[in-house]
Amino acid sequence: MQKQIYRKSFLFCSLITGMIIVLMCSAGPSAADSFNRETAIVKTVKQIGPAVVNINSEYEVRQRNPFSGFSGDPFFDSFFKDFFDPGFERRQKRSSLGSGVIIDGKEGFVLTNAHVVVKTAKVSVVLKDERSFEAEIVGIDPDSDLAVLKIKSDEPLPDIEMGNSNDLMIGETVVAIGNPFGFSNTVTTGIISAVDRSIRTNDRVFHNFIQTDASINPGNSGGPLLNINGELIGINTAIYAKAQGIGFAIPINKAKKVINDLILYGEVIPIWVGIVTQDIDTNLAQYMGLKDTRGVLVKKVEKKSPAVDAGIMEGDIIKSISGQTISSKIDYEVTIRDFANGDSLAFDLLRDGKKKSVTVTAGLFPEKLAPELAMELLGVMVEDQKTPLFNASDKEQGVVISQIDSRSELAGIGVHKGDIIHKIDALRIGNTKDFEKAIIKCRKKSSIVVMIQRGNQFYNITVKL
Repeated sequence: MQKQIYRKSFLFCSLITGMIIVLMCSAGPSAADSFNRETAIVKTVKQIGPAVVNINSEYEVRQRNPFSGFSGDPFFDSFFKDFFDPGFERRQKRSSLGSGVIIDGKEGFVLTNAHVVVKTAKVSVVLKDERSFEAEIVGIDPDSDLAVLKIKSDEPLPDIEMGNSNDLMIGETVVAIGNPFGFSNTVTTGIISAVDRSIRTNDRVFHNFIQTDASINPGNSGGPLLNINGELIGINTAIYAKAQGIGFAIPINKAKKVINDLILYGEVIPIWVGIVTQDIDTNLAQYMGLKDTRGVLVKKVEKKSPAVDAGIMEGDIIKSISGQTISSKIDYEVTIRDFANGDSLAFDLLRDGKKKSVTVTAGLFPEKLAPELAMELLGVMVEDQKTPLFNASDKEQGVVISQIDSRSELAGIGVHKGDIIHKIDALRIGNTKDFEKAIIKCRKKSSIVVMIQRGNQFYNITVKL
């Protein structure tokens, strides 16, 4: 009898429990239980998306010998080469896509990658709302892979607030927005994987990049990398062709000095400290009685330079600059680039085994010293062409070598008076002013490539400095 009572009670309880579960399921989730789908990432994209632009660029490709390889027969190829005027060119129009971000909506300044517009004759900027503007190139800096454009609008444009890339945390969430493969305003997310990365491309090495696992593909170049608060912390770049599942961005703090120079001068003006440095190897460290190889040796102090005024001497060891540890010559060069004319640089030195601190006020290399510098580095003096080249633009005229040191590397290769210099590295030389600026800008490099013309032939010559 008692067992039957227990069985009935159990069945009753089970029935009640089942009914409660059915009622709960049929009622569905309440408003209080639902998730807020508007996350921080969604808010960031809403806020910043209108400031991200699509950049369309058109440029010409010139081919001096359009029939080269046309027939597949060396005899006929040689015939075509000899038959047609060597100056004959075929020009083809090509276009490319990239991204950018409006950094000043009132003035219409747009930040993007240099490689997006470096070959460009015509640039147009398309906003998210499909408004299109013709853009003026304010300045390009291939060394940092940054460029500033300007567009004109009757009303203020949406822009973005710059953040701080000096306090980035490994693992923090980031958002990339751009136009990969022409797909406008594409959003990808990821984390910061690493900072201070160096990337080697075909023609140069870029330093202090941000590494992220957010997808960055062709067309993303020049778009913003954002933190979770919607602040601009980097400019995405797709210059590393071998990257798979990783992306890179230029830190915004590194870009600020470049942006300022491009807007003010149309180019980046390298500061002048007046020091030539040298890495410290094991043998040199042992010879100088140093404990390790960290730091750089002051190999030379230029006359009348800011370094002379500050009391820096040859043989000093530079250990840090304004709190940034200097372990190598590359560290020194990268650190110096972040300062502008008039900035104070705090140098921590080691002299004869004793610590010493000095302050250097950064300056600009005097242009009047450029001819002397050109003779020192290349062994040449140049002058403007008296007879302009036929069919050449002002930027392509080049300068004539008026004097050459017979002991120089260029003379040893076979360059002589009367040859024309058209380019130094990526810098086009139209006149002596361009030549002097290029010499000043490239003076700290270990080597440069000089494009020289003789007759109708062009030669790229690598010169060690």
